[in-house]
Amino acid sequence: MRVRGNDYRSIRPAEDFTPELRVSVIIPAYGGQHQLDLVLAGLARQTYPADLTEVIVVDNGSTPALRLPADRPPHTRLVRCETPGRGNARNAGLAEAGGEVIHWLDSDVVPTAGAVMAHMRWHHAAPYLAVTGYLRFSEAPLPDKLPDDLEAHFEPAEPHAWIVRLIERTNGLTDTFDRPFSLHVGGATSVNARLIEAAGPMDGELVLGQDTEMGYRLMQAGAVFVPEPEAVAYHLGPTMRMRHQERIDRVSYAFVGDRVPAYRWLRRHPGRQWKIPYLEVLVDGTAGYDTVRATVDALLAGTAHDLRVVVVGPWDTLDRDRRAPLQDPNLELVLVQGHYAFEPRVRLATSHHVDPAVPYVLRLPPGWAPGEDTVAALLERARTDGLGLLNVLLDETPGGVVAARLEHAASFARARLLAGPGEDLDDVVDEVSGVAWAAGESYGFATEQPEPQGRRSAYRVRLKAKAEAERLGKEAERLRGEVARWRDEAGKWRKSAVEYRREIAALRKEVAGLRRDLAAAERRQRTLRAALSARVRRALRK
Repeated sequence: MRVRGNDYRSIRPAEDFTPELRVSVIIPAYGGQHQLDLVLAGLARQTYPADLTEVIVVDNGSTPALRLPADRPPHTRLVRCETPGRGNARNAGLAEAGGEVIHWLDSDVVPTAGAVMAHMRWHHAAPYLAVTGYLRFSEAPLPDKLPDDLEAHFEPAEPHAWIVRLIERTNGLTDTFDRPFSLHVGGATSVNARLIEAAGPMDGELVLGQDTEMGYRLMQAGAVFVPEPEAVAYHLGPTMRMRHQERIDRVSYAFVGDRVPAYRWLRRHPGRQWKIPYLEVLVDGTAGYDTVRATVDALLAGTAHDLRVVVVGPWDTLDRDRRAPLQDPNLELVLVQGHYAFEPRVRLATSHHVDPAVPYVLRLPPGWAPGEDTVAALLERARTDGLGLLNVLLDETPGGVVAARLEHAASFARARLLAGPGEDLDDVVDEVSGVAWAAGESYGFATEQPEPQGRRSAYRVRLKAKAEAERLGKEAERLRGEVARWRDEAGKWRKSAVEYRREIAALRKEVAGLRRDLAAAERRQRTLRAALSARVRRALRK
């Protein structure tokens, strides 16, 4: 079954399956003997066959030393790890594990009877899954021994709110392309051992955030992440994160940002370099100094800062001719090596091997220079469309098509897990994520050929054009300021005009009133004159 993205719904685990896979449950522990006793008692009641289950408890330097209680699964053993840290303890247990599935379990998490079976049902359906159960946090008092009815004792309990919100806003984790690994929590997650072998063990240098960082590398190895609501387990009391979330996040983010490129919001500083870059660009360094430089310098000048350029060539075989450097047959390689030897974002490598933890790989033919925003636009297209491969057509020659390839490393890792003998890997990538083609011109690619001696190089022309663009940008900003000033001035005049109109309207109203008063006075005057005339006429008659 080939899952597209993280849409695991295409996998239909059978309810009635014959258990065949061996599971290794690894429990790191530091103190908390009574809690550990309850956890082991819970594991002893699992419906998954005991002969296919081994439990490895790792005592991470407890004083007094931990012991195994009588109520425990039959294949349980205790090992000791003196190196502090939960990641180191898990690695010590991992070194002892022999199961096809690794089940991480914390020493204060009691699984319900069907929890392991619910995990293993998925692992029997597909060999590249990371399954996480549903934790419930109970503040019920610890019993002397594990009760038969866990729900009756530990409920009411609070769900793992962060996990629930993540699942709800991503349609059950099926709508997230680059961050499904956030589901990987060490308290109740099972992983195919083959994936862990590909991803590598826990990072022992991390104090916090080990689960997230491990989940990220599992995704890079091709994992599909599955939430399983039937795999319920009770956490005995609140976690340290629940009590001190802001303080823990502050510590965790300081280290995780360097190791998890998918957390883009932790990498907002445009000038920073990180342990694991978001993009690695492979360029053939044997194409000639001017050609290689045109491509590499254009990459370094772009707006996609979180990248590393790997220039591939036989650097370990170079032997400079210091007496007659101009006659050195390896002069072009020597110039490339000398030009980038101390550039921190350029690595001179002897092979095309890429760091499996890097999310994206761009394979770019030398002599082709991306525009300032080209790489950023390609990355956004690949991420937004959920593409495993974005081919960029650069040229068509009699010898064939010249193209750049932007590869999503996790999609290719998944494809390698699934590809059959002789099957084209790109075709499998198309099934598990998607493949698209784009025109190089539409993304700003240009061919950069060396200029004849005495003429300015195309790179210098680009620098001058960039400087001119910056100058024009500043001039445009100045003109925008002028326009804004005139708009403000016009606004003031408009305001004055409105006030004048109001005054004129008031005056007109006053004049109209005066006219009305005058007309009334004239009417009264005519009436008085008529009355006076009548009185005069009457007086004369007498």
